[in-house]
Amino acid sequence: MTRVVVADDNPVVRAGLTALLDGRGGTRVVAEAADGGEAYEAALLHRPDVVLLDVRMPGVDGLAALPRLVRVAPVMMLTYSGEAETVREALRLGARGYLVHGEFTVEQLVGAVRDIGEGRGHFSVTAARALGDTAGAGGVVSPATSPSVMTRSISLNPNEEASRMQLDVGQSSAGARRQTPLLRKGLGAHRLSRRETEVMELIAVGMSNQQIAAACFISEKTVKNHINRIFAKLHSNSRTQAVATWLGTRAERGVAG
Repeated sequence: MTRVVVADDNPVVRAGLTALLDGRGGTRVVAEAADGGEAYEAALLHRPDVVLLDVRMPGVDGLAALPRLVRVAPVMMLTYSGEAETVREALRLGARGYLVHGEFTVEQLVGAVRDIGEGRGHFSVTAARALGDTAGAGGVVSPATSPSVMTRSISLNPNEEASRMQLDVGQSSAGARRQTPLLRKGLGAHRLSRRETEVMELIAVGMSNQQIAAACFISEKTVKNHINRIFAKLHSNSRTQAVATWLGTRAERGVAG
């Protein structure tokens, strides 16, 4: 069981991440936090295997909290902030990984959490490119955590380094991820795509389109498009009918979703 603390100032993002991670692939969210200070207190209390930490938060932001947090638990940055300088500073302060929203699937996120908990670094495309830029400038990236976490000089060509890290992300995620029963069901009998399955799972727990968009880091318009395709594949006219079909039960005709 990988125990996780989720720290983000947006309550919808926190709720979405918790809904997506909790119970999936042996992951359990033990606490949520609205800033770096709360994240530190939660880490002291729960001693998690991984802390997912946003960069920009009111109060104590992620970078300010990092030096203390990394003494308690491994930290992976999970943020919309993909500036190269921010990525490098986070690694310098001890972060073991860096994911930028919109650059990973839910399954890849689960795999990344497991990787960080097991002492492996994990980076999405933008973060990998930031490390490649460091190499091109003759810099060295050496996180201030244990030697098992990418403590090496970046000496490859920037494009080669970014490609290599992207490959590492995909391979480690593929090796670590496990499909939930609902995911297998979606990919099987109902023939939903992986993204449609993720959206359907969130519909089933009662999330609105806005909440699903925040949880999956996509636009509400994209959520609506996914839902229209889901309804067609499940032969449903409402959320209620779709959930009933998804869960293997029968919905009463005429019930509004």
